[in-house]
Amino acid sequence: MGREATNDLFVICNPLSRIVARDQIGHLIQVISSRTMFAQQLVNGLMLGGAYALVAIGYTLIFGVLNLLHLAHGEVFMVGAYVGLVVALAGFPPWVTLAGAMLAAAALGVLVERVAFRPVRNRGSHVTPLITTIAVGLVLQHVVVKIFGAEPVAFPAPFASASLALGPLTLSSLQLLILGTSLALMAALEVFLRSTPTGMAIRATAENQTVAGLMGINVSLAIVITFAIASALAGAAGVLLAWNFTGLSPFFGVKVGLKGLAIMLLGGLGNVTGAMVGGLIIGVVEVMSVAYLASSYRDAFAFAVMILILLVRPTGLFGARLQTG
Repeated sequence: MGREATNDLFVICNPLSRIVARDQIGHLIQVISSRTMFAQQLVNGLMLGGAYALVAIGYTLIFGVLNLLHLAHGEVFMVGAYVGLVVALAGFPPWVTLAGAMLAAAALGVLVERVAFRPVRNRGSHVTPLITTIAVGLVLQHVVVKIFGAEPVAFPAPFASASLALGPLTLSSLQLLILGTSLALMAALEVFLRSTPTGMAIRATAENQTVAGLMGINVSLAIVITFAIASALAGAAGVLLAWNFTGLSPFFGVKVGLKGLAIMLLGGLGNVTGAMVGGLIIGVVEVMSVAYLASSYRDAFAFAVMILILLVRPTGLFGARLQTG
């Protein structure tokens, strides 16, 4: 009698058990899916932030050495991207495209230093270099418009995209290329500034130009090398972001330049590590805002987070002049 009652109870409860189990499985799948999406967007944000960080590092290096803002840096970034476009359309492989953009941007950076900074940097005014670099930026914009036109142009992909599955994540070969290149360039810069005589000369010049000169350091050469490195990184970032967005325009550098400047403030004026971390943060915040809010708010949300951080830490996340950590 007891056994029959148990069977009857099992028959009554079994449909309810199946419903509960189905709901639990559905909830588990939803949680896994949301976590997978979060991880996927995190990788996308790091990829974008790595390129942003390269631009911000350029601002940081120049400000750390000269204590002056280079407001044409966004246009140097843009010119590097267009040089990369010309090299890519000529049929050269991706690494030649990247190297060509970096070399052209480095040469342009040295020219900007010679024309817009060196004649005015010892006059004791911070306003004059701002005006000269704004003028240089406008000239570069108009030159590119004259050569390539004002309309956006498509940037060819470096290679046929392939997907790589890493557990629940799916990464494209282009994502790996952009993220890997950004991290490699940042690591190389860190080693250069810490371990090479030229890197240490740049850091000494950033601390005090007069004392560095008395120690036998060629201050003018250190400044020129700083501009070359900062501009080369901007050129690399131009190609990486053009690959990511599959296009560019003569005004491509304005928005990215403003973000690079904001990232420098976020990380701390003159702090290279701060620029690296700040760029990754802004990239992740921007991508997350697109994924979970709306694409129209991506810039507003990224700048809002930056403002909140600066309200808590006015000197930036790391705050100090040209340091690597």
